[in-house]
Amino acid sequence: MNKAAKQKPRNVRGGVVREAAGTYGAQPKQYDLEERTFQFAKCVRGFVKLLPRTIGNVEDVKQLVRASGSVGANYIEANEALSKKDFAMRVKICRKEAKESRFFLRLLDVGGDDGVESTRTALIQEATELTNIFGAIVRKTE
Repeated sequence: MNKAAKQKPRNVRGGVVREAAGTYGAQPKQYDLEERTFQFAKCVRGFVKLLPRTIGNVEDVKQLVRASGSVGANYIEANEALSKKDFAMRVKICRKEAKESRFFLRLLDVGGDDGVESTRTALIQEATELTNIFGAIVRKTE
């Protein structure tokens, strides 16, 4: 076995996960925002399938699905930005779409189902964290 195969994963700037010292084997913390925003949009799509079909939910779900997908799509665009100003603008759009996702998540009627409510709470938390992450990126780039 070569020396590289024996070593634990290290913090890699462009990698999906970073292992902190002492956490080897534990659940790794995710740092790849492209993947995280993709998973957020995917989870939202799974969540909306569980909701009761009310008139309000039908319209709000359409907006939620669009906004949640736009978070990731705009982040991909930000990574391909032509300038620092363009990057900052795309990240601001990501932040705006994450806030909009949180708004529509809060607005939805879950029909009193505790399991669906807990999923909504987790998605609201993720939308809040994404909003905070994109806000920090904007502050650091300006």
